[in-house]
Amino acid sequence: MSSSTRSLKIGIIGFGPFAQFLAKTMIKQGHLINATSRSDYSEISGHLGVHFFRDMEEFMGLEHDVILICTSIMSLSEVVKSIPFHCLQRQTLFADVLSVKEHPKQVLLQEVPEDYDLVCTHPMFGPESGKCGWNNLTFMYERVRVRDEALCSSFLAIFECEGCKMLETTCEDHDRLAAESQFIAHTIGRVLSEMQIKNTPIDTKGFEKLVQVKESTENDSFDLYSGLFIHNRFAKQQMNSLESALQRVKGLLETRMNQQDRKKIS
Repeated sequence: MSSSTRSLKIGIIGFGPFAQFLAKTMIKQGHLINATSRSDYSEISGHLGVHFFRDMEEFMGLEHDVILICTSIMSLSEVVKSIPFHCLQRQTLFADVLSVKEHPKQVLLQEVPEDYDLVCTHPMFGPESGKCGWNNLTFMYERVRVRDEALCSSFLAIFECEGCKMLETTCEDHDRLAAESQFIAHTIGRVLSEMQIKNTPIDTKGFEKLVQVKESTENDSFDLYSGLFIHNRFAKQQMNSLESALQRVKGLLETRMNQQDRKKIS
């Protein structure tokens, strides 16, 4: 392991499926992982080689280099406010991996004491898209408050050395672009799920891709989807644009249909 990818002691708050997915690669790289969560993941943690703690104060009292916040979007504020920061034993970098970025940036700046560094990140992949490795998958990050450059670089190197495309940008730009891409994809998938579309014997390639979009979004919780809408200020505009576009398309079809009806009459 090179100096840029030195072994880190990483504490994970929120140890659901996505955190478990990240932990597997971190452990493979030689990092020491501790975790805590509202749900009891002690058995899963044991299989992964992760030390699991039910008591938050005991967890925060460990000497972590990095505290990685992997909670849901909707529970972030409550969880961060409940962190016993007074238990910290050393300089620590706080990072998050949420799918929206302005919201966690604001919460972390407000709640995490100024003595501790902050970096907001979003791995643009998950257990399904990253199951064969992270090479060429995008990892977005913003150095929100970083004084220990060596520690921050060592954390980012976890993703860089796996071949991720490292994208440094602002949380605002991330949310604007994510509303135009990720949120729209989730919304289309949810609509198709409500329509209960499924494969037919005469599927076109285009329709097969739509079914894949539906199935992909069905694998994600509604909690995640609602978080993408509620905590990304650009998502509301995209939802309105989508509704307006559907009405315009419907209007064009109705106009053409009326034109054809008039031709038949004449």
